[in-house]
Amino acid sequence: MVSSVLCRCVASPPPDAASSPASSPASVDPCGGAVCGGPDHRLRLWSLFQTLDVNRDGGLCVNDLAVGLRRLGLHRTEGELRKIVQAGDKDLDGQLDFEEFVHYLQDHEKKLRLVFKSLDKKNDGRIDAQEIMQSLRDLGVKISEQQAEKILKSMDKNGTMTIDWNEWRDYHLLHPVENIPEIILYWKHSTIFDVGENLTVPDEFTVEERQTGMWWRHLVAGGGAGAVSRTCTAPLDRLKVLMQVHASRSNNMCIVGGFTQMIREGGAKSLWRGNGINVLKIAPESAIKFMAYEQIKRLVGSDQEALRIHERLVAGSLAGAIAQSSIYPMEVLKTRMALRKTGQYSGMLDCARKILAREGVAAFYKGYVPNMLGIIPYAGIDLAVYETLKNAWLQRYAVNSADPGVFVLLACGTMSSTCGQLASYPLALVRTRMQAQASIEGAPEVTMSSLFRQILRTEGAFGLYRGLAPNFMKVIPAVSISYVVYENLKITLGVQSR
Repeated sequence: MVSSVLCRCVASPPPDAASSPASSPASVDPCGGAVCGGPDHRLRLWSLFQTLDVNRDGGLCVNDLAVGLRRLGLHRTEGELRKIVQAGDKDLDGQLDFEEFVHYLQDHEKKLRLVFKSLDKKNDGRIDAQEIMQSLRDLGVKISEQQAEKILKSMDKNGTMTIDWNEWRDYHLLHPVENIPEIILYWKHSTIFDVGENLTVPDEFTVEERQTGMWWRHLVAGGGAGAVSRTCTAPLDRLKVLMQVHASRSNNMCIVGGFTQMIREGGAKSLWRGNGINVLKIAPESAIKFMAYEQIKRLVGSDQEALRIHERLVAGSLAGAIAQSSIYPMEVLKTRMALRKTGQYSGMLDCARKILAREGVAAFYKGYVPNMLGIIPYAGIDLAVYETLKNAWLQRYAVNSADPGVFVLLACGTMSSTCGQLASYPLALVRTRMQAQASIEGAPEVTMSSLFRQILRTEGAFGLYRGLAPNFMKVIPAVSISYVVYENLKITLGVQSR
C-alpha cells in the first residue's frame, strides 16, 4: 500500500533540498530509504506528499487525502481524515503543508515504534503470531492463532509470516492504529463509570497518556463525572441505606413509601442527605487508589506495559483496600448523615465531633472488615464480566477499530457493575448495619458473623438483599450520566480522543 509509493524513485526533491547535491534523488538508494532503511527520511516523505497532493497546490486537505489514499488502496472515513488534518495543522489553514505533514508523520512514527517495541517480546526486531497473541492475552484479549495469522498476513509483504519494523511502519503510517494502546484507550472502565461504589480495578493508561500527562486529566474528568452522577442518583442511594438498616419482615419498606417517608420527615431537601460527604470522598479515594495501584504494579507485575488480568485483580484489590482504609471514616460519616433525623447534626463536622465524643475513634471503623472483604468479589466479578464482554465484542465485531461505540460501552459497564454489586451486596448490607447500629444507645456490640446469623435467622436469605431494588435502579442512570459528563469534561480539559 503506502510502501508502493515510498519505494519509487522520487521525481524531485523536497523544497528545502533542491539546492543540495547530497539531497538529490541520485545520491540516495533507489527506494528512498522506505524499506531498505536508507538515510534520506525527508525524500521518502516528500515522495508520499507529492502522491497525496492530487491537485498540486502544495497542501493536503481532507479531499486530497481521501483521493490520494484511495489510489493507494487505503479507504478512510471523512472523520478519520479530518482528525489527521486537525492533528497536524499548526497554522489552522485547513490543510497540511509539507513541513506540517513531516512533523505529523514523524510524531506518528515515534508512537508506532513504541507500540512495535511493546509487541516485540523477543527483542529480535520482528513480530510473529505468538507475540501478537501474548500481547493481547496480557491485556485480557484472547484471540486464536488463526486470527493472529490473519493480522500478520495483512501487513506481511515478503511472506515470512513475521513483521519487521519497516512493514509495521509502512502499513500503519496513514492507517488507524489497531493495537494494545488503542484498546486500552477505548475500553476505559473504572475511570468513566461511577455507580457510587469505588471498588473497581483501576484502568490502565497507555505510554503516550503517561508521557503527555493525559492520565491526570482522565482522573479529574472521572472525578467530576462521579460527583455529578452521585448527586443525581443520591435520593436512590439514601433510600437504599434506609432500607438496608430499617426494612425487615415487620417493617416492609417499599420504594414509594420510602420516598414519601423521607419527604414527610425532612422535605425534598432531605433526599440528598449524605451526598455531600459521598462526593467529597471521591478525590482522596481516587488519588490514593491510583498512586497505590501504580506502586503495587511494580511489585506484582512484569516489565510489560499492561498487567495480565490476574495481576490487575491483585494490584487493583490491594490498591482498593489501601484507599478504603484511608477514607473509611468518611464512609461511616456518609451512612450516619444519610440516616440522620432533621436537626440531629448541623453538618458533617458536627456529626464527626459528636461521634468522636460519644463513641470514640473505634466508631469510625465499624463495619471495616465486611467492607474490606467485599472488595474481592466486587472487583473480581466486575473485572471478569467486563473483560468477557469486551473480548466477545472485539472477537466478533471489531473490524476496523477497537472503538466499541457509546451503547456497547454503556451496556458492558452496566452489566459488569450490576454483577459485581450483586456478588458483594450482602457484605455491603452488613457493613451499613454495623455502621448504623453503633449509634443506637444501649445496643449490643455486634460482629460481622453474629449479624449475618441474626439476619438469616430472623429474615432469611432475602434479608441480606434489602435495598437491592433502589440500588439496581440507580445503576443505569449513574453509568449514563457519568459517561456523558466524563466525555464533556474530557473536551474541556483538552484530553485527546482518537
